[in-house]
Amino acid sequence: MNGDLRVAYRASPEGPRDIVLVSTWFLNCELVPELPSIRAWIEAMTSLGRLILFDQPGTGASDPLTSGAMPTLEQWADSITVVLDELGSREAVLVAIAGTIAPATLFAAAHPSRTTALVVLEGFADPVSGSTDGLTHEEIRDAFFAMWGTGEYEHLVNPDMPWNEEIRATWARFERLAASPRTVALMWPLVGEVDVRAVLPTIHVPTLVVQHSDNAIVTPDKGKYLGDHIPGAKYVELPGRNMYHIVEPWRESFQEIAKFLTGDQAEVADDRMLATVLFTDIVDSTHRASEMGDRDWHALLDAHDAVVRAQLARFRGREVSTSGDSFLAMFDGPQRAIRCAMAIRDAVHTLGIQVRAGLHTGECEVRGDDIGGIAVHIGARVSALAGPNDVLVSSTLRDLVIGSGLEFEDRGSHWLKGVPGEWRISAVV
Repeated sequence: MNGDLRVAYRASPEGPRDIVLVSTWFLNCELVPELPSIRAWIEAMTSLGRLILFDQPGTGASDPLTSGAMPTLEQWADSITVVLDELGSREAVLVAIAGTIAPATLFAAAHPSRTTALVVLEGFADPVSGSTDGLTHEEIRDAFFAMWGTGEYEHLVNPDMPWNEEIRATWARFERLAASPRTVALMWPLVGEVDVRAVLPTIHVPTLVVQHSDNAIVTPDKGKYLGDHIPGAKYVELPGRNMYHIVEPWRESFQEIAKFLTGDQAEVADDRMLATVLFTDIVDSTHRASEMGDRDWHALLDAHDAVVRAQLARFRGREVSTSGDSFLAMFDGPQRAIRCAMAIRDAVHTLGIQVRAGLHTGECEVRGDDIGGIAVHIGARVSALAGPNDVLVSSTLRDLVIGSGLEFEDRGSHWLKGVPGEWRISAVV
């Protein structure tokens, strides 16, 4: 209980240390581990200790605030105490993201014996200012209020995060279940307008400040100020534009946290990642093989394989597997994947054969040298719809290459075997 308000929380299994992800309005502790964009970060953090999530009063699963009542900074900091007491935790690492630095610094300064360390990700001590995409801070704030519940704001402040309609929809639902628009507006002053500069010199716990170098909203000078004014703080600047270090790309930031807390460089397994998968195979291969005979057919296959591998190398694709006349490859860039498929299609014409190709972008499970997951199944089903010389893409992939100059022809909606829902398919012109 925080006063007469119940605070919702959840925690992973116990580990070598307790780690509290400090909350403002933007969490719903019931849904956080289920959000695809941050699931991998959550799992990585649990390798360092017991990860504790909680919802501030008025948000998520915690009790609502009295109508019209604005929470105080002390109340937010008290929520940390309440949750630690409930869990029987003597001390914890505090992880503060952007606007959560205010309650985190207040708690760290007031309760040094209960604060193992403080980790600040894109923090600011004074009212946030600056601009992004030509918008002032005030315009960003107003846009935030207008966008809340749509998911679009997450893309605005995290431009490096993988993005498509499915990701937007999951963030939109998450926002709606984290806080109402009225609650967000009510709490904004404690996030965007708070000034805790006077608190910084009173913090005497090990502190790490990690900052993205190209964040247009929380600019590097904000992070450097924290590093300069918290006694003994370590400041690390990493390339990137995202506000959140908990979404892709998060691994460099996580490794800094792990090294700071454990003294060792963490090995982060890329067991799940966003990738574009490409399937290709030779059209009418069975008939061609029977006409040519084994010797000539195998010679043609060798030539085909050499062409495919040359184009994969050219467009930074990774060969995953090959079987007979087909290839499965993966790419970290959707546009490169499409252009590679087109190059393969055009290059094999000199061999007197035709190929078909199918592509999709989604989260893949990495299993050693192999990959799996629903994204791979979708890519295979898209490829199965292709005809001679076709390069077909899913709607997800098409949305990711807007502005690339690539042109597409709509091939209608299709039910893909073993995949829920209808999928809009397009052919590269």
